[in-house]
Amino acid sequence: MARRRLTALLICALGVVAAGTGAAKQLVTEFRGTGNTTTASFQVEGPWILDWRLDGDYEQMIALDVQLIDARTGKHVGSVLRTKYKGNGVRLFEEGGRYQFRISSSLARWTLKVEQLTREEAELYTPRNPAR
Repeated sequence: MARRRLTALLICALGVVAAGTGAAKQLVTEFRGTGNTTTASFQVEGPWILDWRLDGDYEQMIALDVQLIDARTGKHVGSVLRTKYKGNGVRLFEEGGRYQFRISSSLARWTLKVEQLTREEAELYTPRNPAR
């Protein structure tokens, strides 16, 4: 009887540990497009990342500019990304909130993924920026 109880407690403890460490980043929202736009608003807790990708048919004529906007006030929070090269990257944000992206692009196809991170994942974060 005591052995069964001990086994059950160990299984429960392992389940709690596995649940605590098994959480991974979660996709909050994804935006795709080819032109200028302001995205729908999204709610995210800190920390979070923007995983972006830029492609286009012309090597030297593409451009992407992404600004972060506070969706509640409409105020500009900051510049997120500005590039004239195909590529991809990741940007970490510590502050949560309700946001929108204001996107200006030229001859480009872009994808923006907002992903929620755990604190542990954020500590392991390494910036990934375009080679140029």
